[in-house]
Amino acid sequence: MTETIVVLDPLTEERANKLRALLPLGMVLTHGRTRGDAHLKEIIAEADYAIAGQVGVSGEVLGAARKLKLLHKWGVGVDNLDVEAARARGIKVARTTGSNAVPVAEFTLGLMLSTLRAIGYGHAELKKGEWRGGRLPMETFLLSGKTVGLVGFGAIGRNVARLLKSFGCRILYHTRQRIDAAEEAALGAHHVTLADLLAQSDVVSLHCPLTPETAGLIDRSALARMKPTAVLINVARGGVVVEDDLVSALRDKAIHGAAMDVFETEPLPADSPLLQIDNLLVTPHLAAIAADNFEKTVRQMFGNIACVSRGEPVPVQDAVA
Repeated sequence: MTETIVVLDPLTEERANKLRALLPLGMVLTHGRTRGDAHLKEIIAEADYAIAGQVGVSGEVLGAARKLKLLHKWGVGVDNLDVEAARARGIKVARTTGSNAVPVAEFTLGLMLSTLRAIGYGHAELKKGEWRGGRLPMETFLLSGKTVGLVGFGAIGRNVARLLKSFGCRILYHTRQRIDAAEEAALGAHHVTLADLLAQSDVVSLHCPLTPETAGLIDRSALARMKPTAVLINVARGGVVVEDDLVSALRDKAIHGAAMDVFETEPLPADSPLLQIDNLLVTPHLAAIAADNFEKTVRQMFGNIACVSRGEPVPVQDAVA
């Protein structure tokens, strides 16, 4: 019997065909073509398995699914999925744990360098025909030898720490649970309070999930604790940062700069004040996207779907509910 996997995010046919080339036997794949709950309800209705990347999946959408067995996150953070609604309907939830750790860590390093050296600003101005050279609106700084504070220290945060070792950076990290002392020593990382991390870091980089505890974590008060020469990097989730407070801090030069790959509302509205600030680098949720990581991630995801199809549990590291 043929089973249907639906990717809820809008896809090009080219990308959909790349997924189809990796499908488990006996399965077909369909996908979203536009955004909005009405369309999601339509395409999820007869699906056996649903995959969501950046699109939000509400309880109302899940209510339209007549035979859904598994809702799978293409990535790690499940804050865009109504996990409780899925659980109430007997729908399993899974994710691709660890799949994007290296791509996101490398992208984070790129944002750090771009923000400290005004690469994004220089690029945008030159594309407009402006040769800024020594006429930048901000000073630029080296990454080498700086203190970098990582808020969240899972697979992504630890990979960032490994990359930063070659820059001679001092690594601080903040999590609820301190990691093993031997791993701390291997990474050259020091566990500190959030207040100390904000006060001491030249670069503050966010790698925590969006939870009730982390929502709005970086607000006006947190930004005020940072050095005026420090930069903020957010590749975690938009809701971790209070965007209005960040806009004010950047405009007032309370901090030196920032880079954001994630936002409270995605896609980012064209009239967002975030797009009007010279000392802010923005990218459209690109950190996990790397062509040479595609097959590995998809095989992990399809492997979990195949487990459910065979009546087996999802591997414990990827199971959410």
